[in-house]
Amino acid sequence: MPPLNSISADKLWRLVGRPDCPTLIDVRTDEDYEADPRLIPGAQRRSYLNVAEWAGEFAGKSTIIYCQKGLKLSQGVAAWLRHNGAESEALEGGHLAWLAAKMPLVPVAKFANVAGKSLWVTRSRPKVDRIACPWLIRRFVDPSAVFLFVNPSDVEGVADRFGATAFDVEGVFWSHRGDLCTFDVMIEEFGLSFDALDLLARIVRGADTARMDLQPEAAGLLAASLGLSRMYSDDLKQLEAGMLLYDAMFRWCRDATEETHNWPSAKAAK
Repeated sequence: MPPLNSISADKLWRLVGRPDCPTLIDVRTDEDYEADPRLIPGAQRRSYLNVAEWAGEFAGKSTIIYCQKGLKLSQGVAAWLRHNGAESEALEGGHLAWLAAKMPLVPVAKFANVAGKSLWVTRSRPKVDRIACPWLIRRFVDPSAVFLFVNPSDVEGVADRFGATAFDVEGVFWSHRGDLCTFDVMIEEFGLSFDALDLLARIVRGADTARMDLQPEAAGLLAASLGLSRMYSDDLKQLEAGMLLYDAMFRWCRDATEETHNWPSAKAAK
């Protein structure tokens, strides 16, 4: 059993990728971070040195803090956040415990940051990949990521002028590669490959590239995605609706693939 006000790596892993996952905060020293500049999926970097200045941002929120070993830095920051009205636990064993458990870690250098948030830009009127990728980023990379949907001809120009990262357009790093769609590429580049996401990636790839043979659920995802695109003329509202769709698909991929359903066939009691 983890110490008081602590959470194990295994228990945290069950929360990662869910919309109700607590805010994850990396407070490793700069030296420890520079030795391994990767974050637990969805985590943000903060300095323990000025915790008094930022602790109030998390009042009323649920947080999990981790340092290198899960000792004085994470315990102290978690206690400070609790003092400021947050629910806060420390990751037992810290970054090293997560590393030892061979859980995914996201390389921060893979994405650009503007004002502490990652900024992404893509083509307007999204269907599959351009909803799946933002879902992946917000659930596993940067929960506060900002997405801009613009005219296809303006994507690279907007990326250049606003310091954003372009995705799912031809000629950029974050795009289709061979048979892989952009969602596949992001999973690979962010080091996020594990069974549930790999299954979801096959479904997304099938729906996005008209290869329904890859996974039976691809046809259903395509139908739902096209339905959402007809329901919403506002791309950001469509994205918010799509987040729920992908949350459900991910939980099915992780927890419910063996479950079946049939209408009750038992005869009524006489």
